[in-house]
Amino acid sequence: MTGIYDQGLPQTPANFVPLTPLSFIARTAQVYPLRPAVIHGSLTRNWRDTYARCRQLASRLAQHGVGVGDTVAVMLPNIPAMVEAHFGIPMTGAVINALNTRLDAAAIAFMLDHSETRVVLVDQEFSGVMREALRLAQVTPLVIDVSDAEYTGNGEAVGSVEYEAFIATGDAQFAWQHPASEWQAIALGYTSGTTGNPKGVVTHHRGAYLNATSNIVVWSMPHFASYLWTLPMFHCNGWCFPWTLAAIAGTNVCLRKVEAPAIFDAIRAHQVTHFCGAPIVHSTLVNAPHAMKQGISHKVSALVAGAAPPASMIEGVEQLGFDLTHVYGLTEVYGPAAVCAKQPEWMDADIGERARLMGRQGVAYTLQEGISVMDPDTMREVPADGETMGEIMFRGNIVMKGYLKNEKATLDAFAGGWFHTGDLAVLHPDGYVKIKDRSKDIIISGGENISSLEVEDVIYRHPAVLACAVVAAPDPKWGETPCAFVELKEGATVTAADMIAHCRASLAGFKTPRKVVFGVLPKTSTGKIQKFMLREQAKSASAIE
Repeated sequence: MTGIYDQGLPQTPANFVPLTPLSFIARTAQVYPLRPAVIHGSLTRNWRDTYARCRQLASRLAQHGVGVGDTVAVMLPNIPAMVEAHFGIPMTGAVINALNTRLDAAAIAFMLDHSETRVVLVDQEFSGVMREALRLAQVTPLVIDVSDAEYTGNGEAVGSVEYEAFIATGDAQFAWQHPASEWQAIALGYTSGTTGNPKGVVTHHRGAYLNATSNIVVWSMPHFASYLWTLPMFHCNGWCFPWTLAAIAGTNVCLRKVEAPAIFDAIRAHQVTHFCGAPIVHSTLVNAPHAMKQGISHKVSALVAGAAPPASMIEGVEQLGFDLTHVYGLTEVYGPAAVCAKQPEWMDADIGERARLMGRQGVAYTLQEGISVMDPDTMREVPADGETMGEIMFRGNIVMKGYLKNEKATLDAFAGGWFHTGDLAVLHPDGYVKIKDRSKDIIISGGENISSLEVEDVIYRHPAVLACAVVAAPDPKWGETPCAFVELKEGATVTAADMIAHCRASLAGFKTPRKVVFGVLPKTSTGKIQKFMLREQAKSASAIE
């Protein structure tokens, strides 16, 4: 039954337009055409010209037959073509699949086939792995080579046409259309599965629009922000920041390699105001030589994502003069969809208490409907006591459409009307969520649950530690015991006995690592430590002993 507010009040093109982040670049190109959009080495390009190039890309893809429902993959670092791909590809109605540049050929071949890729853009740095992936794949996409003036390697062309030549004949006034529905797919991103094939996460225009906008609100981003690309743009589409920067007429400061000297140089040269990264990225900056950090007098805001930034990292970032905000999310929720919203009174607390408060996953993003910690069996929220464990769950518009060609996994992920993250957490009395562990990372020793994150937090308090990870090692008596893998700061020396004693001073005996292994930790391209590799190493070591 319709009410009086539905009678004679139709939804028409005049009062309803599907949300899409593509509208951001169209507006900014009109309103702020000469503001810098992209800086890369000696290249600076404004928003008017960037928009024109995006439309040229879209035009040429459309001429090649690319349209709604097609997949265009990109194997690119953080360069201008990657920014353009985030607009030009969906302008055709197609879906952008930003490939992880650290994957092997077999994984890439699976993704190309699974997504039925029509076109792929390849930076020459990755020509070797892409040549092998294309050989293994069943699909035969059009391959476009992207040449970058900042690339100094010897990669060879693998495609039939070069990017600049390809878009040169495209129409800079290409009349792209809004999606027919906000629900239309805009991007595909594969999870970094450690067993079996990864799952393809499908996201939509509505979610991308809302998450890009939430980034602005949550981070209090002003117009014309200068954003440094330390976060890989392939990772959850750069947490939607390509679209965010278009909305605020900001500047994309591109960076091929995430290295401390280049980061500090870029911050100084381009007055960078914002950057994102995993804890290891921030730790790299904190532990850089003193002289390298000098000469930055303006405000720099940093987003960090991870389970719990250690107090030493938070303190170090503050000493740099940077303003740090902690966010949390997954590929399935467009990157960050929760934020540890900082309360003004926190800044009066000592560093230990401030790290405890700021290290939580926090509350829902502004335009995300909700986050909670729930019992996955009963689907009831756990008590807000900071102790009762449950699973973090999201619901709202900043949640994926589902997993490509995997109905069962999609239904399982959305059971009970919430998205199940697989992260175990508690709910604090103030409503803030705090991760305790991934379900697969809980160590069960003698029937007692040990949070690997709790042990890692203690290890990070040691002044010599740069990075660490704690995993389960098989034990004939206890079933499992904690095994710590530790990467030390340059020049630091610590023995395993010293580290165990350090842990024993703060942890119950059964939580204290029985074994400590020193060395460089395996990490993903986004700086996350690859625990699955360490678990295998711990198992192998136990088998030998």
